[in-house]
Amino acid sequence: MNTTEQIIRLALFEDTCLGDVTTESIFLHPQKKTAGIVAKQEFILAGTDVAKKVFHAVDSSTVCKLHFNDSDTIQKDDVIFTIIGDIRSLLTAERVALNFLQRLSGIATLTRKFVNTLDNPKVRLVDTRKTTPGWRKIEKDAVRAGGGFNHRFALYDGVLIKDNHITAAGSIAAAVSLVRDRASHLMKVEVEVSDMSQVQQALDAQADVIMLDNMDIDEMAKAVTLIGKRAVVEASGNVCLQTLNAIAGTGVDIISCGALTHHAVSVDLSMRITPD
Repeated sequence: MNTTEQIIRLALFEDTCLGDVTTESIFLHPQKKTAGIVAKQEFILAGTDVAKKVFHAVDSSTVCKLHFNDSDTIQKDDVIFTIIGDIRSLLTAERVALNFLQRLSGIATLTRKFVNTLDNPKVRLVDTRKTTPGWRKIEKDAVRAGGGFNHRFALYDGVLIKDNHITAAGSIAAAVSLVRDRASHLMKVEVEVSDMSQVQQALDAQADVIMLDNMDIDEMAKAVTLIGKRAVVEASGNVCLQTLNAIAGTGVDIISCGALTHHAVSVDLSMRITPD
């Protein structure tokens, strides 16, 4: 069972661990019904595969007919997909499926807003690890559906030496040296810095990527000039729609933005049973 299947099972257990008393009281026998997932606003779609898996986890015989794909722009009143199956299964799966769709589409929609605002095709907008616990894979998929890119997935797939690593190791040079001695030669080493002195230390340590953390625009521009293409430059901290292009204008290569996942607002959807 993969991570997505695990969180679906957990979400269904949370909502239906002892059954669905309302549905089970009204519908004593199977009844084949058709329902549609309907948009109540405009948004960027994400999470369709997860939603389909929710319906199939409740009842593997349920048929889901997708009418749009992730990353598509959805208009108000669009029917995203149609579900055909036992009414009891449809109603039991409804809220969990909608929760996934609404949350993930909200991330894709906010990401698309950032992407459309970013007026510099040379700068890559990426997410962070500031994700909902357990949802990282699907939330990062939603960022990509919105047109953004992914930073490292977790602690195991990328080196990022942060302020606490530097403090505990004693210096940037010491931290980089220790990583170089132990990590794979295939892994790039990224160092987080907060002032020009640390930028120089990261350069002296031959960091592959230098993250400018919470620097103001002027200092960021000076740092980019100092680095001079000797490392990939990432900007992080205080990234919002209002500051995005000013940050990009300093010459950085990457802008990482935790808001893509932790500031996203769920979109508005509903499931409607088709009358006989």
